[in-house]
Amino acid sequence: MTSKDSIRTGTTQTVRAAMTLRDMIIGGRLAPDHRYTETQLAEMLSMSRTPIRAALQRLTDEGLLSPVAAGGYMVRQFLPSEISEAIELRGMIEGFCVRLLAERGLPPETIGRIAAISDRIAALLAREDFTRAELPVYERLNAEFHQGLVEATESSLLIQEAARANRRPFASASALVGMYDSDRAARLHLLIGQDHHRILVEAIRNRQGSRAEAIMREHARLSQHNLSRAMETSATLERIRGAALIRQPDEATG
Repeated sequence: MTSKDSIRTGTTQTVRAAMTLRDMIIGGRLAPDHRYTETQLAEMLSMSRTPIRAALQRLTDEGLLSPVAAGGYMVRQFLPSEISEAIELRGMIEGFCVRLLAERGLPPETIGRIAAISDRIAALLAREDFTRAELPVYERLNAEFHQGLVEATESSLLIQEAARANRRPFASASALVGMYDSDRAARLHLLIGQDHHRILVEAIRNRQGSRAEAIMREHARLSQHNLSRAMETSATLERIRGAALIRQPDEATG
């Protein structure tokens, strides 16, 4: 194996370890009140400590883990205010991205691809028989739409920072859509977001930078609304994947 192959293999193992650990944290298999060591996690994942160590550093940078003075790591919990700030940050980054796209102009084929994703979302939500079971389809298309806008900037910095913001717990565009307890409520909420998508594409096509940015910032506030609604009752909160990571404000001072 060449040195390049070794580097590529190590990177792949680190990515796989980070993805697995992230899923274990969000899924509740790694609890916030436990300390975990490299050795322990390496045994759990049947991997060597080197990719685990790199993955732990990555998840620490994302805010999911905190190093413990005595050694090891603990899963972090997040106040609603911290989640709100992360959502606002994502909205700022994505808002700047769409402003650039509108001011610079996009080739017809590029904006056409983005508009086509929006049309697919619209078709999904237009169905009267839409159910919450189809949320994974919506989430995938919604992620493609947002990622398509960021990647269209062709800015490695903006792409990197948008990805970092989206990895923050509960900060991505679809992180909180699972909170709705009925098909009708979920569909009505998603229709508002889809209307934002449609108007956003229109603003970019018309080279309206300030309008595009304002729409995207307002679009991110839908997640803020979901967060506020989710915190109203424990039953609503528990419908969100990873709810155990959300700490009630009174728990921070109690």
